Amino acid sequence: MNQEGFDPEPVWLDNEDDELNIILEDGTESAAVDRQWFVIHCYSGYENKVRHAIEQRIETMGMRDKIFDVIIPTEEEIEIRDGKHRPVERRVFPGYLLVEMVMDEDSWYVVRNTPGVTGFVGMGNDPTPLLEEEVNKIMDRMSQETPTIVVNFSVGEKVRIIDGPFNDFIGTVDNIDIDKTRVRVMVNFFGRDTPVELDFLEVEKA
Repeated sequence: MNQEGFDPEPVWLDNEDDELNIILEDGTESAAVDRQWFVIHCYSGYENKVRHAIEQRIETMGMRDKIFDVIIPTEEEIEIRDGKHRPVERRVFPGYLLVEMVMDEDSWYVVRNTPGVTGFVGMGNDPTPLLEEEVNKIMDRMSQETPTIVVNFSVGEKVRIIDGPFNDFIGTVDNIDIDKTRVRVMVNFFGRDTPVELDFLEVEKA
């Protein structure tokens, strides 16, 4: 497992004829008796459609007692671009959804055969449930009250100053302070490189 919460190179469980096994945390194989979180993969950009389709199948196939929740991990960001900022919701793991379920042949079939689902994440033919600490980490990330700030420039790139006494000057980004939403730009002023401290909203990518 990597720091994002699950293996980025999973083996898709797409052989419907294979016997379904669950790998427990102690390494043994058993039919799942408790609700656990599993990761499924779908075509990127179709996460909302897949979630809606699974929710419909839960209702029409009477699986509310085995499939409890389907979520798309997202986090709030403040995107700063061209001197403007706007809130955006970004998918933490594009192409992945989390499903809370009691894993057995029936629930596996309902989820796996949902249009757009390409497989469960696991090893071999075994869906692997997330560990509790992995689930908590993802949920904590989703519930952060302070949005992540994202800028479209990086150290070493050229930016244009769009406000203040250095308006319309072109400079090179020397430092970015995300916590303070400040950027230091090196501007050529009278033949000398001069550091200028600016707010993120005072610059745009050149």
